Amino acid sequence: MKGKRMSERVDVAVLGMGPGGEVAASRLMQAGKRVAVFERELIGGECAYWACIPSKTVLRPSEAQTEVQRAAGVGGAELNWSETSDYRDYMIRNLDDAGQVEGYSKQGALVIKEDARITGPGRIQAGGQEVIAEHIIIATGSDAVIPPLEGLSEITAWTNRETYTATTLPGSVVIVGGSAVGVETATFLSRFGVHVTLLQRGNRLIDREEPRVGELAHHYLEAAGVDVRLNASAKRGRRDGGSSVIELDDGSTATGDVVIFATGRKPRTAGLGFEDVGVSIGQHGQVQIDEQCKAAENVWAIGDVTGVMPFTHVAKYQGRIAAEAILGGSRKAFYDGIPRVVFGEPEIAAAGLTQQQADHAGLRTVSTELDVADAIARPWTYEKDPVGNLGLLVDTDAKVLIGAWAVAPLAGEWIHHASLAIRARLPLDTLRDQVAQFPTYHEAYLAALDNIKA
Repeated sequence: MKGKRMSERVDVAVLGMGPGGEVAASRLMQAGKRVAVFERELIGGECAYWACIPSKTVLRPSEAQTEVQRAAGVGGAELNWSETSDYRDYMIRNLDDAGQVEGYSKQGALVIKEDARITGPGRIQAGGQEVIAEHIIIATGSDAVIPPLEGLSEITAWTNRETYTATTLPGSVVIVGGSAVGVETATFLSRFGVHVTLLQRGNRLIDREEPRVGELAHHYLEAAGVDVRLNASAKRGRRDGGSSVIELDDGSTATGDVVIFATGRKPRTAGLGFEDVGVSIGQHGQVQIDEQCKAAENVWAIGDVTGVMPFTHVAKYQGRIAAEAILGGSRKAFYDGIPRVVFGEPEIAAAGLTQQQADHAGLRTVSTELDVADAIARPWTYEKDPVGNLGLLVDTDAKVLIGAWAVAPLAGEWIHHASLAIRARLPLDTLRDQVAQFPTYHEAYLAALDNIKA
């Protein structure tokens, strides 16, 4: 029929080009598959433009300043927000993915920058174009959640997107939410001179980790000048002149130029036709997957949309698993020991099970906590008045490490020692025989294991 566009046929269609989608698409193209990639916003996704990359970029200057302040015989480090934000803009490509579009096109991908919807088995509609694919990978990510709040329209409300693309920083903020995003955001803004009030509904920060981790995070935030309020539930918002006010259920208030909601994320699945091809959606809106990230016949799902450990590194891992499955592989994903890092000051890192999770699983365990400055030399060569704590959790029957956490300088780097030990189920005798470079923070593991009788 005249004027009708022909359907384009590909081997694989990838819906959403965040880190997971990019890994899957790249691997499949390298294997010779014809790939169509769909992205309604920017290729690179939330992580590249509004979350991981900008947040870690703006956290680094204050981390470096703290390192200078705490090191012996050096000083003078000053923060410059203008230079930091300029470099942040460079790192997020000035919110422009033209280079990525060109790059994928040159590699032979069909690039479609439109909203996409699955319309039937192997069929995707986007911007008036239909693509027919043998396989579909769902990588549509997640959206920030702003919970229902009376008076929300009266206040200036931000999520991570406004926070990490801001050119001018507000003078004061109220952060609602005390998990990873809330703690990182409070760290970043307070170090750049913003007055921060952090509201956490529960009785501790970072409440999915060990209580001791939340306690230490609380201590370091307060030391940085953050007003941390626990058991603080927002009841309503209102405007008071140029300020945004949050009224709490205990009758108190918190006031700032901006209210930042760090209250979680939800999988992006609504209205995209997933159910029409046999995909099951869980009670929290997540796509249900098997051990190879398969969601239905010839349909796969990876990343935040699955609700499985919503981290960039997990999305990339799942991207590898799904691509290999499509190429005929039998590799299965497992999530034991995957690291979880909060880029606070100092860094907060964990891997494996918490004590509560181990108890729920019926495991017999023993745990220990180590003050690293009391046990090894590296903290003293690294900084004056050194700080840092390491916790280990051991399965006494299997004699393997099953959990670890650290709140210390560079913890996000050396938590991988524990991560590998947990994933590989390395025997405690093997871990005790490890010879760590002197002086490094890795020596803390041997010191901590010396306290465990198992």
